[in-house]
Amino acid sequence: MSDNPADNDPLGELAVFAGRWVGGGEGHYPTIEDFSYDETIEFASIPGKPFLMYVSRTRHRTEARPLHTENGYLRNSGNDIELLVSQPTGFVEIQRGRLSHGVLDLVTVVLERSPDAKPVHELTRRYVLDGDTLTYDLWMAHADTPLTHHLHARLQREI
Repeated sequence: MSDNPADNDPLGELAVFAGRWVGGGEGHYPTIEDFSYDETIEFASIPGKPFLMYVSRTRHRTEARPLHTENGYLRNSGNDIELLVSQPTGFVEIQRGRLSHGVLDLVTVVLERSPDAKPVHELTRRYVLDGDTLTYDLWMAHADTPLTHHLHARLQREI
């Protein structure tokens, strides 16, 4: 048994994500107008469990109307980290990657959609942790548009 309490944490390397993150970002895509948004992400731990519950909520920056929400889990899976996400727009996704020096690159393993959901074919995410700053980028393939950068955000850990 290690003398370092972090070594005994069932979250392992995921522990650095735990907390509430607040900030905002910009979105763009060839088929829509550019936009800015405010966002809150929560990675909540459950004592003794090797995963974090994940919730993301965004609002339009100037109009304050809700834009997007998603829920899921960030979990250890062998040597990889998985992000499992469900979206009320009719999508479920599983992404996998590895955390190295504060960078978590996730690629789509499973992406399923309901029959009436928009035709999204692939999603890729990158999270970068630098102390109490979390930035992320998201790429999306939709309809006839190949994998294209869609979102960039910068959030601060709430203390």
